[in-house]
Amino acid sequence: MAASIFLAGCGSDDEEGPATGGTTAAEAALGPATPTSGEPVRIGIVSDGQGPAADLSYEFKVAEATASFLNEHRSGIAGRPIELVQCEALADPAKATDCANRMIEEDVVAVVVGSSGAGEQIWEPLHAAHVPVMFYTANGAGSLGDPESTFILSDQFFPLVTLPVQVAKDEGAKKVTVIAIDLPVTTGLYQVTRPMFQREGIELDVIQIPAGTADMTPQVQRIVDGDPGIVQVVGSDAFCISAFNGLRSVGYDGPLAAIAHCITDATREAVPGDFLEGMTITATAPIGSDDPAIRVFNAVVDTYGKDIDVTEAGAAAMFITFSAFHTALEGLTGEITPATVTAAIKEMPEKDLPGATGLRFRCNGKAYPATPAECSRGGLLTTLNDKGEPTTYEAVGVTPIED
Repeated sequence: MAASIFLAGCGSDDEEGPATGGTTAAEAALGPATPTSGEPVRIGIVSDGQGPAADLSYEFKVAEATASFLNEHRSGIAGRPIELVQCEALADPAKATDCANRMIEEDVVAVVVGSSGAGEQIWEPLHAAHVPVMFYTANGAGSLGDPESTFILSDQFFPLVTLPVQVAKDEGAKKVTVIAIDLPVTTGLYQVTRPMFQREGIELDVIQIPAGTADMTPQVQRIVDGDPGIVQVVGSDAFCISAFNGLRSVGYDGPLAAIAHCITDATREAVPGDFLEGMTITATAPIGSDDPAIRVFNAVVDTYGKDIDVTEAGAAAMFITFSAFHTALEGLTGEITPATVTAAIKEMPEKDLPGATGLRFRCNGKAYPATPAECSRGGLLTTLNDKGEPTTYEAVGVTPIED
């Protein structure tokens, strides 16, 4: 499954107005200019780009905008400018492997990965070559279990387990019915997560439907005919639109949850607000709020980007991942190599996750010892109003990551 379906904020951009003293809000958010000098530090960026399932090419635009911001306002890496080496994987395992090998050949010191349905194929060559790689989200056993040079910023089970279990408990329900996009990795993920539901005393029913199914009425009819408990939708926005409208057509009016990727401007146009109202969703970042972290994200996109829709999946996640990579290397001095970058990331203390107020990260392998590549616990939840827009955001499940 394209990792992008588990990430993304939702909402719309706030307009940037002037701040006091003639400084614009964007300028205030970006901070003072900082110089860089010396030989560039080469960082790899891999994303599916314009793949068969979704157009994620905006991730490259976000990476370029973030690199410009970090170079001009955050002293690059160790005072040296960041130079990007980009590769489009197209959700194709062979192309993903080629991208990883290209990064090794180009002598990058690390790789930041956007959304990809072939994350393991990106990871394997980089791991073998001891090149550190930072993902926002990754679902493969190899990458999750890597204690050496892989760093994953999101709590992988937050959207698939914590969210629906929390909603079920809030509603007094003993069952979660999931409408999920039918991809091989989806099947694997729910095989892994099913015991987690059982431990919480929650029954799990997963209905997998192929991507591109325009009319889901026949599949979702069984939901209202039975006892669904609460319903969660997992897929791209196009998939979710079909699922939501299918549920509407069969008269479902019970508790509803969704991953954040379901809610974009396209969803708000295609699904009535009274159906979206009250839905609980995950969020990568508090998009649409006046949160200081989002002011920085919006300022970076407005100042250095072009034609970037911040409601699209992966936009906030790419900014968060690249910024967190930079944050983890604060204080790095001396030679910059894959080995020194890896060591710096593993030795960093717990810090705030850039762009996501309330969330923190630390990549010492102790967030979840069974999956040592994970660097954080918990995530953000919000509910939607009658316009399908997020209301307030709440950080849930965040606990300190000790030494």
